[in-house]
Amino acid sequence: MQQHASKNTYEHALTKVPEITLLFWIIKIAATTLGETGGDALSMSLNLGYLVSTGIFAVIFVGAVYAQISAARFHPALYWLTIIASTTVGTTLADFADRSLGIGYTGGSALLLGLLLTSLFIWYRVEGTISVRTVSTPRVEMFYWVTIMFSQTLGTALGDWTADTAGLGYTGGMYIFGGLLLLVVAAYYWTRISRVALFWAAFVLTRPLGAVVGDFLDKPVEKGGLAISRFAASGALLAFIVLCCLFIPQRAAREAH
Repeated sequence: MQQHASKNTYEHALTKVPEITLLFWIIKIAATTLGETGGDALSMSLNLGYLVSTGIFAVIFVGAVYAQISAARFHPALYWLTIIASTTVGTTLADFADRSLGIGYTGGSALLLGLLLTSLFIWYRVEGTISVRTVSTPRVEMFYWVTIMFSQTLGTALGDWTADTAGLGYTGGMYIFGGLLLLVVAAYYWTRISRVALFWAAFVLTRPLGAVVGDFLDKPVEKGGLAISRFAASGALLAFIVLCCLFIPQRAAREAH
């Protein structure tokens, strides 16, 4: 009886998000890069446009979030499908706001940063924490996925702003965001800055890094890219993520107490 109760306590203590390990960040960067190449493949290569592509990816994202919240426990494949859906809809939504609505990369980045900070603020006011180790109830999951969607969209706009408006190009953008991520890692190991704040800083920064890497892979050579097919790049990134989910064990994070 005591063993059964301990098992139930352990299962209850698990969240529905993965443990934050090096593998998590590797897959996250691959997923955000896939979001850029996959989003551009639909909106540009297939000429569906930003609005139609956003509608398609939004339906997939909403369906994935519903499945994720309805699931009784953490499923790696379902979790990463939802992340990929969030980053593809983030790509086309940011492009629609920046280009079709004419607010530009600077205006789009500022707007999305405001939405992201608002989401985190409301989450904190309601729950008292924004730690991912508390993502185990439907309400917290909703806060989590809304915040992630805003962060993914912001990352696309920020990556484009750095590469184009700031004139740093895709390689310069990779250096900038890669360097900022290294600073976050250094802060994690050598400072006492809040681990929750560092997580969200890293989570946001991996998205523009993925955006500039994705653009570097598929943009024409004369624009500083490698001119790799968006479909080929997306297929390779998707295969990598699938292989990671199949062959490398991922555990659910333990709930914070």
